[in-house]
Amino acid sequence: MSQQIIKLYDKDDHICLFVTGLVDGEAIPSNQLVIIDHGEAALFDPGGDLTYSALSFELSKLIDLKSLRYVCASHQDPDIIASLPRWLMHTDCCVVTSKLWARFLPHLVSGFVSERMNASLTHRMIELPDEGGRIPLGETSFQAVPAHFLHSVGNFHFYDQISKALFSGDVGAAITPGQDHLPVDDMAAHIPRMEGFHRRYMAGNRACREWVNRIRLMDVEMILPQHGKPFIGKKMVAEFLDWFETLECGVDLLPSNFRVL
Repeated sequence: MSQQIIKLYDKDDHICLFVTGLVDGEAIPSNQLVIIDHGEAALFDPGGDLTYSALSFELSKLIDLKSLRYVCASHQDPDIIASLPRWLMHTDCCVVTSKLWARFLPHLVSGFVSERMNASLTHRMIELPDEGGRIPLGETSFQAVPAHFLHSVGNFHFYDQISKALFSGDVGAAITPGQDHLPVDDMAAHIPRMEGFHRRYMAGNRACREWVNRIRLMDVEMILPQHGKPFIGKKMVAEFLDWFETLECGVDLLPSNFRVL
């Protein structure tokens, strides 16, 4: 897969970047999002060692890496935040994540890294309460949107009110045959690429419905999942929400999926 860095928004000193194609080899391809406002940057779900070098190199073309203000983790998975030690050691960023994972992420940080950080991990961690909230960035802010049990017990999506982009973590994720930078243009054809993953990894339909109700109250023009193609435009966003709202998944399927043999 070829590396793609796409400017979704660039106006009045506010930039929203969608990054894809950084993962080679056997690992699952992943996407990253970057928001820059008046020189301050936030990086969302930076991934692991497979993405760090390329991602940090591209970011360094846009900002001084020391000015990276936040690394945001939607949840705790390795493809989300395994590169944490590198970002802590080579930038002055704070780590934004659910309070449920704040005590677990230190397991990723060795003594070698801790000794070379400019502050303790405790002082560089922003622990989000379950209801989320707004995080200041430059002359604006972005929003941590609750997405618990989709699929992690402590899970957040991140919304940029200026570009109207929602970085949705594993919600909307799909395994697609390359060209993940191209938006979904046929929802019916795309659903089979999402369905199996969502049925197994999402906790249950109630969590899906709660999330959809929340997103419908927001002005979302783009949904950008961590894997696969983005959903661009109000029409495609609405079609995705309609599908996800009625999805049976997780514990809804327990009686038929798990039997003692």
